[in-house]
Amino acid sequence: MGNKIVTIGRQFGSNGRIIGQRVAEKLGIVCYDKELIKVAAKESGLWEDLLENLDEKPTNSFLYSVVMDPYSFAYSVDNSNYGMNLNQKAFMATFNTIRKIADEKSCVFIGRCADYVLRDYENVLNVFIYAPLEDRIKNIIERYPDMTEKKAKDQIVKEDKARASYYNFYTSNKWGRIESYDICINSSKVGVETAADMIIDTLKSW
Repeated sequence: MGNKIVTIGRQFGSNGRIIGQRVAEKLGIVCYDKELIKVAAKESGLWEDLLENLDEKPTNSFLYSVVMDPYSFAYSVDNSNYGMNLNQKAFMATFNTIRKIADEKSCVFIGRCADYVLRDYENVLNVFIYAPLEDRIKNIIERYPDMTEKKAKDQIVKEDKARASYYNFYTSNKWGRIESYDICINSSKVGVETAADMIIDTLKSW
């Protein structure tokens, strides 16, 4: 198929991460979720714990123009961190790492605004995974048996809000809106395996 990239945006509890991992497994490529933090830390020289603590966390002080003119900021990060706060450094470390990996090989990225970071790449398929709230609550309880239905719902609301705030802040798109993605899949309707196959079939049709 050549070098192809898949980005996965996902509602919390929709099994988006699992679907992304299955796509990667079926294609024999790497899936970057939390793994991206380790790579970004190595590439940037920033502490891994710092990047993990700021991972997909919105900030109220980052300049919107970083995603409008990434190359000028990439130069700043690569050559001088002067004038950038920790949130800025963390975002740019992830930003630069995503682009570097995408230049080198086929892979799957989970979250981290990867679809927008790679918006000028032609070989990228942007996917959003969603599911009804009641099904996401069930998925979370299956994953964490000690969690009550109320706690699962509260966690879903909290995580979705954080992901939306992060995405909406760093991009000019809206998290979860169909216009921001190439494919939107209701994982409750098709299941993990079929969702993964749908994504792969789309890649093969290019």
